[in-house]
Amino acid sequence: MTTPAPHDGPLSDLEFDQFRDLLRRYCAHELDQWEHLQTETPYGPVYVSFSRPLPPDTPSEAYRPF
Repeated sequence: MTTPAPHDGPLSDLEFDQFRDLLRRYCAHELDQWEHLQTETPYGPVYVSFSRPLPPDTPSEAYRPF
C-alpha cells in the first residue's frame, strides 16, 4: 500500500505510543504466520517482515522489546 504520510517529520511520543499499541494489537489478532510489507520513504524503500517464529540461526537477543 502506497499512501503518503499526512505529516512530515518524526512521530511524537503520543503517535509512537499509538503506533506501538496498534502494532501489538495487529500481531495479536491479525497476524497468522507471517507478513511482508514494503513502503516508500524519502530515503528509498523499507521492507518490514513479521513472523511468529524466529528466523533460523537468530537469537531472540537480536530483537529489542517493543
